Amino acid sequence: MANVADTKLYDILGVPPGASENELKKAYRKLAKEYHPDKNPNAGDKFKEISFAYEVLSNPEKRELYDRYGEQGLREGSGGGSGMDDIFSHIFGGGLFSFMGNQNRSRNGRRRGEDMMHPLKVSLEDLYNGKTTKLQLSKNVLCSACSGQGGKTGAVQKCSACRGRGVRIMIRQLAPGMVQQMQSVCSDCNGEGEVINEKDRCKKCEGKKVIKEVKILEVHVDKGMKHGQRITFTGEADQAPGVEPGDIVLLLQEKEHEVFQRDGNDLHMTHKIGLVEALCGFQFTFKHLDARQIVVKYPPGKVIEPGCVRVVRGEGMPQYRNPFEKGDLYIKFDVQFPENNWISPEKLSELEDLLPARPEVPSVIGDTEEVDLQEFDSTRGPAGGQRREAYNDSSDEESSHHGPGVQCAHQ
Repeated sequence: MANVADTKLYDILGVPPGASENELKKAYRKLAKEYHPDKNPNAGDKFKEISFAYEVLSNPEKRELYDRYGEQGLREGSGGGSGMDDIFSHIFGGGLFSFMGNQNRSRNGRRRGEDMMHPLKVSLEDLYNGKTTKLQLSKNVLCSACSGQGGKTGAVQKCSACRGRGVRIMIRQLAPGMVQQMQSVCSDCNGEGEVINEKDRCKKCEGKKVIKEVKILEVHVDKGMKHGQRITFTGEADQAPGVEPGDIVLLLQEKEHEVFQRDGNDLHMTHKIGLVEALCGFQFTFKHLDARQIVVKYPPGKVIEPGCVRVVRGEGMPQYRNPFEKGDLYIKFDVQFPENNWISPEKLSELEDLLPARPEVPSVIGDTEEVDLQEFDSTRGPAGGQRREAYNDSSDEESSHHGPGVQCAHQ
């Protein structure tokens, strides 16, 4: 269900927010007949509103965006565009539904430019220790020679073909009561909405009003930042005349680490030990993300089971904006057993005397059958299946030899 302040598109079609697809279609056909330019030449703007409302609400994805986030959701989901902005400003702007405001405009009333998103790959060490780096970007800035005008004062004229909108909207009737609205970039002004005579164009920017400039940003990656976190440089995106620049947003992308895996503020690692270490205690050293040598000790007599996990408190990742508090480090142990026949039978008997006693073998009454326990290769599948497959293959081969439906003749 849409919010109370975000039902204007439903109101245009005269349907409730929970209207079905069939109800939307009926309402659109009725209004389209009444306000079509062929029947009502003075209702062009009204017809655009009706077509736009139906286009949004008949599309499940756009309708969900509008129901959840209103106008702002449609703007971000559609990617903007001068023609779309014109329809938005007409329906949601300071005229028809001014109380909704225009969230794509800055506080001083100017239209706000698009944000620029850039991925920034960082290592786990960078996120643990923090890092300052420099990033070189290319962006548009207003031409200093013409102050962003594109030419001499008075040389810029509004395009008469598109009336300064930058796009042309064509309406084609598909069937009675069914029309299609098509939008294309104006070819006369290349979508800029303005035209400048070639002789009056600025020599530096060639009438484009902006030029490319290399910008170097100093990026601070704080301790404890996470994968997917954003670092924003306000107002550093592309500049354009009459538009407040958007932001440059850096999206952190954590590179895979060969030792540690991160889970929130905790770290996980796997360490291999031998059987004697698992039974008799051990000590090992590893290099942490800040280059410290960490010594891990485990006392004799405490057994480490294969696959068990032990924790080292306070050796995980630092918390973001509270780096003196850290998560925990979890170590999973992979116990490596010795190879077959690694010890002589005599020594093996001595070892058995030291190990916990075997469980007593229960006495079996009746017939018994002794079998061999063999190694199993999981990649080859069960042996029984192989035998069945071989049997089926031979049966198929036999049937194909005689041919379908052929029987042996009896003498």
